[in-house]
Amino acid sequence: MYTWAQLWGPRLLHLPALMNIDRLLREQSGYYEARAAEYDDVWYRRGRYDLGPAGNARWFAETAQLEAVVDALDLKGNVLELACGTGLFTRRLAPRAGKLLAIDGSAAVLAINAERVADPTVSYLQADIFRWKPPRGVHFDHIFFAFFLSHVPPQLFEELWRRLAHWLAPGGQVSFLDDAPGFEDRASNPGEVVEEAPEWVHRRKLHDGRAFDIVKLCHGPEQLTEWLTAHGWDARVDTTGEEFIYGTARRVPATEPTLSGAFGSHSIDP
Repeated sequence: MYTWAQLWGPRLLHLPALMNIDRLLREQSGYYEARAAEYDDVWYRRGRYDLGPAGNARWFAETAQLEAVVDALDLKGNVLELACGTGLFTRRLAPRAGKLLAIDGSAAVLAINAERVADPTVSYLQADIFRWKPPRGVHFDHIFFAFFLSHVPPQLFEELWRRLAHWLAPGGQVSFLDDAPGFEDRASNPGEVVEEAPEWVHRRKLHDGRAFDIVKLCHGPEQLTEWLTAHGWDARVDTTGEEFIYGTARRVPATEPTLSGAFGSHSIDP
C-alpha cells in the first residue's frame, strides 16, 4: 500500500521544529472565523478578487460546473456536510437530503449559513472536524465537503479517510470539491506561499491586512485517485478545467477498515 511520502514526496512531510500542527490548525480556524463576512468575495470575485471580464467569465463557467455536479448528487438518507462554510453548497444539498448535519469550526460562518439556507430541517454543529466524531451508532449515507480536503495537513490525510470510512453507512458515498493544483500560479489565488515553511503552508490576508497561515495542499485527479484506490476506495476524480477538482469515493467492501479507538488528537506521524 502506498504511503503519503511515496505518492506526494517526503519533502511535503517536513515539519520545521518551530511549527506545530495543532497551532497551525488553530490559526487556520481563527482565519475562517475572522474571514466569515468576506468569505464569499472570492467565490463571487468581488472587490480585490475581481479577475476582469475574461477571467471572471472563465471562473464562473467553472463554478457553474461545480454547482451542476452537486445538483446531480444522489442525496437520499442521512447526509453529513463537513466544513459547510457560509452555505454556498448547503443550500443545494438541503432540499434533497433526507437529513442534513452541517458542521464547521466557525460560529460566524455557521450563522451566515443558517440565515442563507433558512431551512429548519438542517442541523448545525460547531466542532473541530479534526477531533469530532458522530455519536455511537450514527452513520451517514452521504458525506460531502467542498474546499476542505486541501486544508488537511499531510500528516492527517490518511487518518481523515479512515474516519470517513468508519462514518459511512453500508453502500455510502463521499463526494468532494476543491481547488486544483497549481493555484499558487493562477490569478485567482487569494494568498501567497510562506518561504520559511513547508510548501503546504499558505498565507492569507484579510481586507483589514491581518495575515494568517493555513494549510493549502491541492491534489491532482490522477494522484488522488491512485492514493484512494491503494487505500481501499473506488474513486472517480475529475476537473472542471483549470480551477477545480471534484470526485466521489465508495469503500470497496473487501477492504473495509477496522478502527481502534477514537481519533481525538492531532498526531504528526505520517
